[in-house]
Amino acid sequence: MNLSAFTNTKLRAIAEKVLDGTPASADDARTMLATNDILELGLIANHVRRALHGDRVYYGVNMNLNYSNVCELRCPLCAFSRDACDPDAYTFSLEEIEQRVRDAVAFGIDEVHIVGGINPELGLDYFFEMLRRIKRVKSELFIVAFTAVEYDRFAKLGGMSLDELFKKFIDAGLGAIPGGGAEIFDEGVRTVLAPKKISGDRWLAVMRAAHRAGLRTNATMLYGHIEDAGHLVDHMSLIRDLQNETGGFKTFVPLAFHEEHTKVRAKKTVTGFDDLRVYAAARVFLHNVPHMKALWMYVGEKMAQVLLSFGVDDIGATYHYEKVVHAAGARTPDAGTEEGLRRLISSAGFVPVRSTAGYGA
Repeated sequence: MNLSAFTNTKLRAIAEKVLDGTPASADDARTMLATNDILELGLIANHVRRALHGDRVYYGVNMNLNYSNVCELRCPLCAFSRDACDPDAYTFSLEEIEQRVRDAVAFGIDEVHIVGGINPELGLDYFFEMLRRIKRVKSELFIVAFTAVEYDRFAKLGGMSLDELFKKFIDAGLGAIPGGGAEIFDEGVRTVLAPKKISGDRWLAVMRAAHRAGLRTNATMLYGHIEDAGHLVDHMSLIRDLQNETGGFKTFVPLAFHEEHTKVRAKKTVTGFDDLRVYAAARVFLHNVPHMKALWMYVGEKMAQVLLSFGVDDIGATYHYEKVVHAAGARTPDAGTEEGLRRLISSAGFVPVRSTAGYGA
């Protein structure tokens, strides 16, 4: 990274920190989230990204298993959830789940990504058996399953500690945990977005327990709704602090809010500049989290390519059967192909690397 390329003195000071191995401060993060010098910000984020991963960009060949859209929380931010009495409510039986996995295995998947609603009619055995059946279909499948919100409910259902719970899920086939349910940790914002969801502190506590059990997890951050830059910085600071403690986060995933069919009205429309600022700032600030993921299905294929030069090293996966973001109005296809993802990466000048959420660990 050539410091002479910087005309913005604040960004140059951040670049100097990065070159010295000094973590960016909260004030630095605010600077990055506010700057209009996007290309200079990109120089810093790209330096961090290449130091970690070179020209490699990861992608996956997987399926989404959204086992039920029935949810007792009915968060205002969510377009996916339904009440049990709604005409389009659904819950997959274990037999249906097994068949869907068999069908997806025929597509060549090596990973199953599972999230769903907090359905009060489902007992804990349903979830253990779900994982066992997936492993019986193909034992090599890597399972990334259930958010911290779901695990909080499971622990209460089973009357057990999180430590005991995670041991049982690992025995059933669990490989890693997605980062959903984090949204924004600030309780004022969280009360508007998801008033019945577990607190930010509880989300972090669940992830701490998962890391203690040896599980690697994602962490997400929802932006582009009613938050301000301070909320984003506080959110990332809590992620960084827990990562310093446990080392258990493998990937950070910023998610732009899609408001269609939700009950939350965003303060403003997220622009491409906003996306670039958030991802680049996160890559620089979260120096201790190895991977930065931009889900092509959320940001679109063209923006995903641009973000590869702004700190991102993972564009997500094929996501056969994805339902959640498309319920909120995403205009992208509801599945990708391996050929398409490899072409997307290579045409942007990077080297595609197929992986699961475990990144070969």
